[in-house]
Amino acid sequence: MNYDLIVIGGGPAGYVGAIRAAQLGKKVACVEKERAGGTCLNWGCIPTKALLRNAELYQILSKRAAEFGFSFDNLKFDWGKTIARSRDVSDKNATGIEFLFKKNKIDYLKGEASLEAGGAVKVKSADGKEETHTAGKILIATGCVSRGLPTFPFNGKTVISSKEAMVLPSQPKSIVIIGAGAIGIEFAYFFNAFGTKVTVVEMLPNALPYEDTDVSQVIERSYQKQGIAVLTNTKITKTEATETGVKITVEGKKNETLEADLALVAIGVSPVLPGGLKPELTERGYIKVNDAYETSIPGVYAAGDIIGAPWLAHVASYEAIQAVEGIFKEGHKPQRVKTFPACTYSHPQVASVGLTEREAKEKKIAYKLGKFPFMASGKARAVGETDGFVKILIGEPNGEILGAHIVGPDAPEMIAELGLAITLEATWEEIEATIHAHPTLSEAVHEATENAFGLSIHI
Repeated sequence: MNYDLIVIGGGPAGYVGAIRAAQLGKKVACVEKERAGGTCLNWGCIPTKALLRNAELYQILSKRAAEFGFSFDNLKFDWGKTIARSRDVSDKNATGIEFLFKKNKIDYLKGEASLEAGGAVKVKSADGKEETHTAGKILIATGCVSRGLPTFPFNGKTVISSKEAMVLPSQPKSIVIIGAGAIGIEFAYFFNAFGTKVTVVEMLPNALPYEDTDVSQVIERSYQKQGIAVLTNTKITKTEATETGVKITVEGKKNETLEADLALVAIGVSPVLPGGLKPELTERGYIKVNDAYETSIPGVYAAGDIIGAPWLAHVASYEAIQAVEGIFKEGHKPQRVKTFPACTYSHPQVASVGLTEREAKEKKIAYKLGKFPFMASGKARAVGETDGFVKILIGEPNGEILGAHIVGPDAPEMIAELGLAITLEATWEEIEATIHAHPTLSEAVHEATENAFGLSIHI
């Protein structure tokens, strides 16, 4: 077949780019070697949130029931059903993507793709059958996979990636999580909530090291209170894996050997490149693109995780839409990602957009700081989630929003208002002049802007 666009990869960049091209009236095919939805839908964002919901409910019932006026005997959980619910959520979402392909008349080609000369793409199906298709344009959206430690390779049993962590046949009694980024911190909460002994090892000074330092410190304190050991500024010096467990020697505030049933390695991701022709790569092995998302091969574009950080589904979708509209919409100038929200579904939750206070200081940008604790929020007290705060950096002298950081209940749901404020170059006065409903958690955003100027009512 000959297409206007062939998309290689069916994740948040690939399927979104394919649908947008079809909406623009183009003949489109999307090649995916596993299942539509990519890592995010099948082995990342969606199924992990299902697991975390189960963990949250169990933790409330097992540890906070009396606070809410409940009492019961013999509370139990079914590990198998917890895992099965997560997989069911993922399966239904994947089916939804396949429906969208049919709705938009996109050819869904299941197999492994490789680039050929002259705008051709070879697709090899699971049974070994090969077909070659051509297209005027090609979009690579092959994404990434979990990155392992060279000295401590994945074995699928006692040294695992996040993928295996989602489908463990039985609950481990103990686990060491290497890496305190979003993935490591989310899984730490999940396993701990069900009673697994959890130790998190991070070589940088803080958990969630790329978040605002104040946010990281709240997470560390909260996790320690929940019984999770978070070892920051800690280096791994020796590892050993057997069929029954792991031993990990660390150097940090104290030197010790950690023993556990298994280790989850959550230190980042590695790019997945298609076979065949090779576009120019960056130093770290990601595909290099220009401002229009075009690679060094004319007519071949790339978007999403495969072009490098930030490795976020919503960023990948944005990039794919920009790339596709740049290709097919006359006069459209593609935009590269500048401002984007980052979220961690820990407990308490974390969300941020724009500059951290650390970055503002490093760049010597003048700012005022507004902060409002959820302890002073009526809605947060009502729902029983008072840990954390809203923190906003306001530029001087113009009052624009430079960055915002939320740690607390529903933080990812609240951050969009502040992302919009940055996009529109709104000032703190415009947020302050916008009436926020009472009682809501988002009132904390309103009061944080006021706090920067000594006008907050409730603190």
